[in-house]
Amino acid sequence: MSALRLLLLFVGVLATPFALGADNPLSIPAITLSTDTQGQQEYSVSLQILLIMTALSFIPAFVMLMTSFTRIIIVFSILRQALGLQQTPSNQILIGLALFLTMFIMAPVFDEMNRDALQPYLNEQLSAQEALTRAEVPLKAFMLAQTRESDLELFMRLSKRTDIVSPEQAPLTILIPAFVTSELKTAFQIGFMIFIPFLIIDMVVASILMAMGMMMLSPLIISLPFKIMLFVLVDGWALIMGTLAGSFGTL
Repeated sequence: MSALRLLLLFVGVLATPFALGADNPLSIPAITLSTDTQGQQEYSVSLQILLIMTALSFIPAFVMLMTSFTRIIIVFSILRQALGLQQTPSNQILIGLALFLTMFIMAPVFDEMNRDALQPYLNEQLSAQEALTRAEVPLKAFMLAQTRESDLELFMRLSKRTDIVSPEQAPLTILIPAFVTSELKTAFQIGFMIFIPFLIIDMVVASILMAMGMMMLSPLIISLPFKIMLFVLVDGWALIMGTLAGSFGTL
């Protein structure tokens, strides 16, 4: 449905000058190309605005699939499940924590993108294409540092690309799925290590209740306060966030 709306909007922009008439002073050309002294082409402002508005719809996908957000939110979800808490902390709190921790972890990458690409573009020192090319460099370096070679080789083999010599030459269409696959595996590995101590508490409580003949009483009810107490005593939130931030190695 969103693609249909985008198509209708694009058609409407293209049809604007024809609907208003060629002599109408309000008519604005939808596509205008200008060539600079170096032979590079720049699009008209109206088309740039259209492309920017279209790109805004990809921001959620960018945040989830090209940053540290995926690993963080999965670990938080597994932690809540290990504690035996269904809605505490709520999804909104977990997502908020994951977003701000993502901003903290990705700050060096975003600073480099701003310094090398965004600011020169705003100062009209770079064209839009050059700015995008420069912005990809720190982001790809971050993603490559977290991507397993086996995952990258898998998607390179599936793409049947034979012109890629090194991982640094891999395009984003190959690097992004490989990065997400590695992040999912790493997140579940961390979640497994978090789950073990809480699982041991559940097993101990269940064994004690069975030995006492209280088989009708749910072990989760008894073990929940002990798991919360253990998590608080070891300063669990600081430990989890510190471990997640340190696992990326960008700080």
